[in-house]
Amino acid sequence: MNKTFNLLFFIKKNKIRTNGTAPIYLRITIDGKAADIAAKRYIDPKKWDVKAHKALGNTQEAKTLNLYLKTLEQQVYDSHYLMLKEEDFVTSESLKSKLLGTDISTRMLIPIFQDHNDKVEALVGQDFAPGTLERYKTSLKHTQEFLIWKYKTSDIDITKIDHSFIMDYDFWLRSVRKCANNTAVKYIKNFKKIIRLCIVNRWLSKDPFLGYKAKLRVVERPYLTKEASLPFFKPPYIAILIGYP
Repeated sequence: MNKTFNLLFFIKKNKIRTNGTAPIYLRITIDGKAADIAAKRYIDPKKWDVKAHKALGNTQEAKTLNLYLKTLEQQVYDSHYLMLKEEDFVTSESLKSKLLGTDISTRMLIPIFQDHNDKVEALVGQDFAPGTLERYKTSLKHTQEFLIWKYKTSDIDITKIDHSFIMDYDFWLRSVRKCANNTAVKYIKNFKKIIRLCIVNRWLSKDPFLGYKAKLRVVERPYLTKEASLPFFKPPYIAILIGYP
């Protein structure tokens, strides 16, 4: 949790334009560290109230500018509040990135999946069995084939993965790959592990698996009797072999 959070507007006199106006900036200071954001507005330095951090006077021009600055200030407060609900600590730079929209970096599914598999491979023999690694490798291969089949692409932004994606993937496994129920469920379960990693790392805000239900089915195997285990012998001969009169 942040201890201090302050905002103030100021003008940069060292960036005065040819028409004599200077750019207005908003300074965000969190726990003593500052970050400046251009307000995208300009003003004659003579019309700027240095102490009140706003335009001087009651002209319509001054009122319009001050209203704009007040609105921008409120947006910063709102963004800071929302970030604190999701994170324990917010910096002036992270808040600036949030406001400018530069905090959102595209994260693609396949590199995340491959990184997971690389880590599993490094721990084979310690935390994972060789068979586990092979299942994840196969699951990655199926995921890549599904992306080509459904989206005509080799990769996808993880934020594009929704409930519809999961249902289509399930359908593809059962129809195109001809997977039996239990096999399809196991592959989806492997894929869910990757999605859970994305959610834990806060790369995804919503779980696309909400509402998805698929269960393993109990496979009944026929019980083999003594007679069935010896198919070349008829019952009378079986009795002789096991010592009965």
